[in-house]
Amino acid sequence: MVSLLLHCGIDEKDDLIAELYECGTTGIVEMEAPGGGCTLDVFFDTAPEAAIAQERFARYAPEWINHGARDYIREFQDHWRAVAVGERFWLAPPWHAGPAPEGRLRLDYQPGMACGSGAHPCTQLCIEALEGVARPGSAVLDVGAGSGILLLAAGLLGASRLVGCDIDHESMAIAKEAVPGALLFTGSPRSMRDGLFDVVIANISSIAAEELAADLRRVCRAEGTIIVSGFRGSDLPEGYEGARRTEQEEWACLTVSLPRSEP
Repeated sequence: MVSLLLHCGIDEKDDLIAELYECGTTGIVEMEAPGGGCTLDVFFDTAPEAAIAQERFARYAPEWINHGARDYIREFQDHWRAVAVGERFWLAPPWHAGPAPEGRLRLDYQPGMACGSGAHPCTQLCIEALEGVARPGSAVLDVGAGSGILLLAAGLLGASRLVGCDIDHESMAIAKEAVPGALLFTGSPRSMRDGLFDVVIANISSIAAEELAADLRRVCRAEGTIIVSGFRGSDLPEGYEGARRTEQEEWACLTVSLPRSEP
């Protein structure tokens, strides 16, 4: 077992972590760097995999570490802890055996599986927004469903019709295992009929949110709600006039309440 220490700025961290998981890392431990910035301890199963990553991420001054028989699995698990999100949720990795605090709903997540493990501020902002709009019997669509964590949250809040789509087929395979009761498909909301959902969520990029703005409104029912995130507050998408804006760190979430009837 080997790992690479990568040194980056705070504003680079999230994008770098996403790229590292695409490269097949088996786990990442984040550490604060002296004097600011962030150090990532990035684990790989084999030395050849680490060598490829070392070359690809040379701009982050990688340092090679050979761990031998070090119990990296335990260290990885120790890094991912249960956390309270919003007023009702308790996000916990599957190996966390303790019960959720009284009054909170336990939401299990898989660190490092697809996107949206629950640790990212955008995912947490979407979960908080869901608390106020997903109700028993709601029909919910998650665009860019990733790991399925937002559909799981909606189901815990009582939503009875869960639908998700993603242009990445591998992500859909992961989501189907996580949310077996949901209708999931590889594709986009452009293939759906008008007015099918009470709540539409899209935790995607600013560019994608802007491109899909009209379709998200179209598939959402009158008096329904659209929740979009996945971007920084400095990079808000257009097409969501009148949205309520919430922020966590530098990340933002927009919540749009549709009128009784769309013009």
